[in-house]
Amino acid sequence: MSTKPSQANLPLLLLQMREEFIARFRPILNHFNVTEQQWRILRVLRFNEPMEPREICETCLFLSPSLAGVLARMEADGLVRKEKVESDLRRVLVYTTDKSKRLVDDAMPLISEQYRLLEDFVGADVLADLYRVLDRLSVLHGGDVPLVALPGSSDS
Repeated sequence: MSTKPSQANLPLLLLQMREEFIARFRPILNHFNVTEQQWRILRVLRFNEPMEPREICETCLFLSPSLAGVLARMEADGLVRKEKVESDLRRVLVYTTDKSKRLVDDAMPLISEQYRLLEDFVGADVLADLYRVLDRLSVLHGGDVPLVALPGSSDS
């Protein structure tokens, strides 16, 4: 006899749906020889540069140690450049390069077309509902959502 959990595994379902969506875009990214992580950075930087690594981490949902390696590879590939801030040499700004600007500009029409194909397949109303739900759930980001008290913790 199988037991069904009283609630669906929401984090797993979200990861599965993320994979379903990103799988439709991965061939485009492969065509331009960029990883999903690199694409997130390039797309954000293309319209919001310069950014500090901390801002990139927050916007693109990277852990700082991971971002350092990705940015180093991107710099070696000529996709980004870093400059120290003259007024505070501890700070660094990250910029796109002409190469990466062209890459994003060339990829965006294909990305847009893939979004259109997804919309045609699942329906504009379903995608609009999904965006509305995600907007409503965005309050979780940085929010003070109560956490369950753990057994044996001093908070219980």
